[in-house]
Amino acid sequence: MAPTRERTPRVRPTGQVEINSQAELTELIGEPLQRTANKARPTLHALDRDWLAAAPFCLIATADAQGHCDVSPKGDPPGFTLVLDDTTIAVPDRPGNRRVDGFHNILTNPQVGLIYLVPGRGDTLRINGRARLVSDAPFFDDMIVKGNRPRVAMIVDVEEVFYHCSKAFLRSQLWKPETWNPESIASRPRIAQALERPEDSLAELEAYYGPTYAEKMYG
Repeated sequence: MAPTRERTPRVRPTGQVEINSQAELTELIGEPLQRTANKARPTLHALDRDWLAAAPFCLIATADAQGHCDVSPKGDPPGFTLVLDDTTIAVPDRPGNRRVDGFHNILTNPQVGLIYLVPGRGDTLRINGRARLVSDAPFFDDMIVKGNRPRVAMIVDVEEVFYHCSKAFLRSQLWKPETWNPESIASRPRIAQALERPEDSLAELEAYYGPTYAEKMYG
């Protein structure tokens, strides 16, 4: 059963100027260039297939019937997303925390959005469509990784495909190791102890998230 989500009334701070219409937004941002507005395609191109074959990571956005949103990361060896045909792709599920928020959403609202990343590339491939869940299919045998055959896969009927430019990655310098500073924030064990597993000691969590953690990903 999906977790209960309730909207908490918020008091908006003063001094904010809200945008409440399409006209206001367009006045501020401007109209997109025609080539940008019309770049979405309804089918996969050979170049899109190449990108999916090279991509080891994607983000999947969903929303339930009430509009509560979720974005879930998915990662596997490059090519983990199977192209079934020019308008259909399939994404395997792997062992995790079993919340499967996105899957719960799909059962009430099939619209999904995916962004595929290739390490080192600033541009991204975006796919929008309608998703459905399957518990078995002949192509599941092509999704086996380290002996793990998925129990669920998400099939997406493609509606829109297009590439997004690299400005966000250039601004963030995401792929530049010299800008990385992972030690500036709390470690995963410390976050888990503070917010998720306060009953466990830090030593236990450091052992859990230690070198053997990667060995349990497909178990």
